[in-house]
Parts: sequence; C-alpha cells; structure tokens
Amino acid sequence: MEAACRGARTAGGTTVGILPGADRAAANQYVDVAIATGMGELRNGLVVRTADALIAVGGEFGTLSELALALKAGKPVVGLGSWDLDPIVRADGPEDAVRRALQLAA
Repeated sequence: MEAACRGARTAGGTTVGILPGADRAAANQYVDVAIATGMGELRNGLVVRTADALIAVGGEFGTLSELALALKAGKPVVGLGSWDLDPIVRADGPEDAVRRALQLAA
C-alpha cells in the first residue's frame, strides 16, 4: 500500500488510508487522510464499498477476502499478479492496471 500511495502522491493525487488499527499514526508517510477504523480485517468491507473499482496487487488471504467482497458487490476488479479468478480483469503492469480500472469505473 505504501508503494501505491507514493505513486498516487507523486502523480499529484490525494491518498486515503483505511487502516485496520485504531492509530492514525500507523499510516505510511504517503497517506494524506488516515482513517483509523480499529476494525482489523473487517475494514476490508469499507475499502470495497468506498471504491468505484479495485486493483488487486499480489495476493494473500486479505486480498482474497477483498476480491470476494468486491465481486459480490458488483465492483470491477483489475488484477496485477493477483489471484486467478475469471471475473478479474488482468493487467500487464501498473499503468495498464490504472487505465483499466478507470475505464471500468466510468
């Protein structure tokens, strides 16, 4: 997430971190708005519901839970080296993932 925030900030974007813990100071240095939920993994639902489209990078079980929630909610998902599920749109690199996510969200 730090790399995503760094890239967004470098490109002039505003970054929002929806944190699993209760401490806003736990956000990485590139987060402009830190939302400390204190909800642990339950915050994955907030991440999904506030997004127009999602980009899954890599993938452990936390990513898988976000993917499942997103697909159940009808949100488009772009995968970059992530889980191999049929509804996920594959991307060839970071720029391609952003381009595809913006197209799907429109």
